[in-house]
Amino acid sequence: MRLFDRIPIGMMLREQIIVVADRYAEAAGIGRKRVSTIVLNRGSKLDDIAEGGDLNTGTFEKAMTWFSKNWPDGVGWPDDVPRPSAMREAAE
Repeated sequence: MRLFDRIPIGMMLREQIIVVADRYAEAAGIGRKRVSTIVLNRGSKLDDIAEGGDLNTGTFEKAMTWFSKNWPDGVGWPDDVPRPSAMREAAE
């Protein structure tokens, strides 16, 4: 079995980061641009991604790890988005 045969069909990575960012923004009571500034150091980046823009793999991984480490208590992580494992977070 090839690696890509094991990856579940679902959201693309750009969709995943937007879903996670928007859920985080809602839980934190802030806007997407503020989340983008906090996580990606550029207030318009998440909007750019939502409109079809791109981001590199390292940026995606760092952002998702940040979200996982800083996820609000009592708020469910989006079901369709894999959450970075605690082991990987500890290594970073």
